[in-house]
Amino acid sequence: MAFETLLSPLKVGNTTLKNRVMMGSMHTGLEEQPDGSSRLAAFYAERARGGVGLIVTGGFAPNAEGRVFEEGAELVSEEQLDFHRPLVKAVHDNGGKIALQILHTGRYGMLENCVAPSPITAPINFYRPKELTHDEILATIDDYVRCAKLAKKAGYDGVEIMGSEGYLINQFIAKCTNKRSDDWGGSFENRIRFALRIVERVREESGEDFLIIFRLSCLDLVEDGSSFEEVVELGQRVEKAGASLINTGIGWHEARIPTIGMMVPRAAFAWVTGKLRPHLNIPIVTSNRINDPNVAENLLRDGIADMVSMARPLLADENFVNKTAEGRTEEINTCIACNQACLDHLFQMKTATCLVNPRAGRETELNYKTAAKPKTIAVVGAGPAGMTAAYISAMRGHRVTLFDQRSVLGGQINYAVKIPGKQEFNEVLRYNRVMLAKYGVELKLGQAVDHETLISGNYDSVVLATGVRPRALELEGGDHAKVLSYLDVLDEECLVGQKVAVIGAGGIGIDVAHYLTAQTPFSGDVPEYLQGYGILDSEKALALRKPKKREVTVFQRSTDKIGKRLGKTTGWAHIQTLKSHGVQLLTGATYLKIDDAGLHVKVALKKGEEAQEIVMDVDNVIVAAGQEPRLDLEDSLREAGMEVHVIGGAKASLGLDAKTAIKDGAELAANL
Repeated sequence: MAFETLLSPLKVGNTTLKNRVMMGSMHTGLEEQPDGSSRLAAFYAERARGGVGLIVTGGFAPNAEGRVFEEGAELVSEEQLDFHRPLVKAVHDNGGKIALQILHTGRYGMLENCVAPSPITAPINFYRPKELTHDEILATIDDYVRCAKLAKKAGYDGVEIMGSEGYLINQFIAKCTNKRSDDWGGSFENRIRFALRIVERVREESGEDFLIIFRLSCLDLVEDGSSFEEVVELGQRVEKAGASLINTGIGWHEARIPTIGMMVPRAAFAWVTGKLRPHLNIPIVTSNRINDPNVAENLLRDGIADMVSMARPLLADENFVNKTAEGRTEEINTCIACNQACLDHLFQMKTATCLVNPRAGRETELNYKTAAKPKTIAVVGAGPAGMTAAYISAMRGHRVTLFDQRSVLGGQINYAVKIPGKQEFNEVLRYNRVMLAKYGVELKLGQAVDHETLISGNYDSVVLATGVRPRALELEGGDHAKVLSYLDVLDEECLVGQKVAVIGAGGIGIDVAHYLTAQTPFSGDVPEYLQGYGILDSEKALALRKPKKREVTVFQRSTDKIGKRLGKTTGWAHIQTLKSHGVQLLTGATYLKIDDAGLHVKVALKKGEEAQEIVMDVDNVIVAAGQEPRLDLEDSLREAGMEVHVIGGAKASLGLDAKTAIKDGAELAANL
């Protein structure tokens, strides 16, 4: 596909953007770091060099009450401009344009002194906000204007006024959070006054050559949110007030409908942008789960939007736009919307990076420079750690051979793609296959490798990325015929019965439960005499083929809430899905034994009840209770005097995931 529309210029106000790709606002955590200015400069410079038409920064508060947390980023004085000027210069020097996002969190702020239009505590916060007075509202508007003027002084091409996702401006607009009866509440006209005053004042003070992007909540996804008619009216009024561009916002942070997770289809919410666009005269941006240039091009060609916003996809690949323009789309390192290293990191007060691209946010410290002295390297294990180590080592100039006893690349990623909602992991497989071929990695798949092969190969370095295996279940009856490991289910695809107990409620246990509830078994086999004779529509055949819902119970030893250790931004959605399928989730379990009768376990069946010994009458018990490293070669190779490096699950199985494995592979390869 040609990408003429995506790569064509766009006139926005008095500014011409070189293409229609916006890097949407994404907080990185670097905004609060002592060396954050230089690191953000390097981060944004690579995206500008990579071809992005417009970059929007992470959010900066216009006053102390608007910060995300106590030490959160703000732009309130000229003394702070020295932080911003280097990153603005870095973007401009690389041919890009950049806008600063002004973000006031309102009741979402993790602050004792957080504020809101009404004193209603957010479901995702524990601080009750103070209700803003009339004078405080006027002062807050002044703070937005001051922040915009400072941004212009720093050299930014414009600002994005954050009016969606349930932040302060959105809180004024929606009935559910604005219970005021003065000039700033009650009627729709009053509830939108705060937003309109901010846009009007920023335009008055910044002049006509300054971009003003308004992030409009087009779909709140909360009770008593804005109607579509109200969204249209607000969009038109914001345009009249002086906005240059409207960016689509989808869903409040407290909404219980997934909007950005992997389970959300690509461009799932673009329709609402397309519905709004005919009502506006200024360009409009569509967003959420757009990670593929073909999808982006089609959205623009179909008139859904004038521009596409991508944040996480440009974490995953800083050269997304250039690769698209050069016809190298198969080389794009695609964002899989896992959120594990970006948004989940931010909730843990870490800096954001990317599962598939560990360099993101670390451009000043993790680089893949050409090797001073090329080596011959053997990598054993073609899972995420091994593939990453192999292609980056080869990219640096080393001669690399990649071994795996399986006949396919990918290791445990091949199991992940079987889980409903995790098909995006196929992109990880595709990208690695392309990179391994591009850099000439020799593949030796489908053959077990022993230490003699490696020793006789005279390799300068051996990388062991042999992964993990399921930990054996140390329990009476652990070898019973009912017992299957998670690999028996996901790899061997063994038949699983109607009633199932899953031991282990970590990521793998939850995945297994998803897999099983997506597969609905028949109530019986279709008899051979009914097959192929045109009578499968008979009542008897239909009765036999009628699907029955599989009964799945997930057990966890810990009394912690199930899902606590899953990703902050997506774990709740996985648990919600399991509950919708009728999966029973039980904590505080003590496993006693397994026999013909089923799983004997001591557990409380309801919250607050005493634990009791019960027998779960199940057809199968599936064990997903941990993993252990495969370390079959390390000692003998070291004894032979070889240089050995161990990465991924082979190094440490506790807390292992694709993020850790890929990071290990990248960091090792950068230094080999």
